[in-house]
Amino acid sequence: MKRIAIDMDEVMADTIHKSLLVFNEKFNMHVTREDLTGAKLDHLFPHLEEEFNQIYNHPDFFRDLPVMENCRETILELSEHYEIVIATAAMEVPGSFQAKYEWLKEHFEFLDDQYFVFCGNKSVIQADFLIDDNIYQLNSFKNQGILYTAEHNINEEYNVRCNDWFEIKKYFMDSLAQL
Repeated sequence: MKRIAIDMDEVMADTIHKSLLVFNEKFNMHVTREDLTGAKLDHLFPHLEEEFNQIYNHPDFFRDLPVMENCRETILELSEHYEIVIATAAMEVPGSFQAKYEWLKEHFEFLDDQYFVFCGNKSVIQADFLIDDNIYQLNSFKNQGILYTAEHNINEEYNVRCNDWFEIKKYFMDSLAQL
């Protein structure tokens, strides 16, 4: 059985939604998703790096993120044909581990938590595929990477890109049909 590694933030979980809510409330601003086209929130406001670290390292920040549309259903279906590994770069935000783990257990209870990998550089992941929104992670991955479209990577070029979970499902189900 082939193995698919899946990133959590901005692939499974809508981290931008909560980031904008917290940021706009904390700084009395009105930054929108459209404002993030081609950039991450912390790159637009580099002078607020310490505040961003505090926001993201809050023990509950990652606990109540919305699940991306059609993500749960697609992963459930893919898990019938593929081995699923969740690979999240939790080392970048050390305070996120518990909340991310609880979020995964709540929304993806059908996945084996022995296949939840909290890492930094995803080149250490042994999988046939990696779905990620981060070009850096995909470029260091040894096998087939799939760029999941997010606001910050909209201008990036990559050989395989999926814009949503419908496209992810089609990509992998079409691959099964060719076997």
